[in-house]
Amino acid sequence: MTRILVTGMSGAGKSTLLAELARRGRLTVDTDYDGWELPSGLWDEHRMSELLERHDDVVVAGTVENQGRFYDRFDHVVLLSAPVNVLIERVATRTNNPYGCTAEQQTEIRRYVTEVEPLLRRGASIELDGRRGIEELADAIEALA
Repeated sequence: MTRILVTGMSGAGKSTLLAELARRGRLTVDTDYDGWELPSGLWDEHRMSELLERHDDVVVAGTVENQGRFYDRFDHVVLLSAPVNVLIERVATRTNNPYGCTAEQQTEIRRYVTEVEPLLRRGASIELDGRRGIEELADAIEALA
């Protein structure tokens, strides 16, 4: 039984990875959806605490400012990363999430890669290359469990 957090920049492949893990029967929570983030952009800490108390075998994905408050409750913090040009190409063409379609948002992503990703890297227990095939990434996550 393992709690895993998958974090990374927009376009790294977190949602796609979670969809594959869910298809394989894993309990997954994508915090970009279903009200996990408050209007402030932070996780609902009470709700996240309840999730982690109830489930000792879950894969959570998200990238928010207060996620570090939960690192000690995860067995693994996985940084999913990709070069910025790959991130921009993915967000510009995806259909499941509108974030990243505008030039302003793409500039923001570039800034986050420079300013935020190094912080995520320091908190991660493992880093995976988001350019790898989705089956290979899912296998790597399942190997952690």
